[in-house]
Amino acid sequence: MIPGVSITEILTLTSILFFIGVYGFITRKNLISILISVELILNSSVVNFVVINKYLYPEMLQGMVYSIFIIAVAAAETALAVAIIINIYRRLSSVEVRETETMKY
Repeated sequence: MIPGVSITEILTLTSILFFIGVYGFITRKNLISILISVELILNSSVVNFVVINKYLYPEMLQGMVYSIFIIAVAAAETALAVAIIINIYRRLSSVEVRETETMKY
């Protein structure tokens, strides 16, 4: 592990990041802010996978492989979400969640 940093400190930090992301997801009104909150949640789970794998099985790489898959899915999700947000902005000239409720398809 990292010298001078225990696993509880790292897991505490990732738990705080996770709950900041959940709070941001629930309270934000802007689609871009919601997307950033989702990315924060995914990144905290990636760090958890790596730390727990390194702590329990230092010679195996399953946590790293799962992390790569999560990062790939997060990149695809971000690209798709940004494309959807751009289309919403072109149609409504706003990226607020409340204004998407009245959007006609």
